[in-house]
Amino acid sequence: MNVLQLVTTRRPFFHKQVEALERHGVSCTVLEVPGGDEDTRSPMAYLRFYIKSLGAFPWQYDLVHANYGLTAPMALAQPARPVVLSLWGSDIFGQYDWLSRQCATLADEVVVMSSTMADALGEPCHLIPHSVDFEQFEPVQKETARETVGWDDGNYHVLFPYDPDRAEKDHPRAVRVVDAVNERLDTPVSLEVVHGVAHEQVPIYMNAADALILTSTHEGSPNAVKEALACNTPVLSLDVGDVASLVDGVSRSAVCADNEELTTALTAALQSSETVDGRAAVEPLRLNRMAERLTAVYRSAIDRRCT
Repeated sequence: MNVLQLVTTRRPFFHKQVEALERHGVSCTVLEVPGGDEDTRSPMAYLRFYIKSLGAFPWQYDLVHANYGLTAPMALAQPARPVVLSLWGSDIFGQYDWLSRQCATLADEVVVMSSTMADALGEPCHLIPHSVDFEQFEPVQKETARETVGWDDGNYHVLFPYDPDRAEKDHPRAVRVVDAVNERLDTPVSLEVVHGVAHEQVPIYMNAADALILTSTHEGSPNAVKEALACNTPVLSLDVGDVASLVDGVSRSAVCADNEELTTALTAALQSSETVDGRAAVEPLRLNRMAERLTAVYRSAIDRRCT
């Protein structure tokens, strides 16, 4: 099977998706929108991408997979091949949700990351969240990880694994929560912003941290949460995306309604010595399983066009 993959930005989880698909016999050609990221690209960048997409002769492939809503119009511009549209989260809950919703009605198959997204979309879709590379994200000894990243000061370290300038991640809220926790504990608590490091280095920060905090205004199925759990790192989060289902039953982890609950839960998580088995919670999200399910969706889209 030959698939043309259209994507706004080649994020690490997308790379892993493509690699897993190719291991399952799907040959992937990737085209990326030029010129920055989703928040900074000009309309001209998408016009160039439209021309580039058609120039790739998409009708020569078995299928076109639009990854993220803003790539869907380019995939749908050619009527000859079936289109699978994967929505990631902000394309349903952000300013271009109207475009994603309209394109979802025209695609042959639609994939979403969480049941919250499926409910918001209100269209038939497949629930296939992005998966975790269990070989990359695995538990290592905390002391070793801390020595590697330089967090060997005896403080608590809470990980914020996003660009603090992304408004939807709400870094200021995370700062307020950690400041409130500091007022309750004798041991200092540091909020560690980890952004812009090589993806291969992220697991060592996950293992060095005492907890991960998520204060986003909206999410689909946040990969950072799944990666932290695979490293057995506690996760404290607002109730966004599918985080509640991911941390269900995981010790020292919680989904909270507001800052006060988040402060209380994070304080308790830092003080607790209970073992965290988040890895078992995300076991079903291994890469191979995701690739199998996506391949089945591809075949369904192709079969639908043939009938």
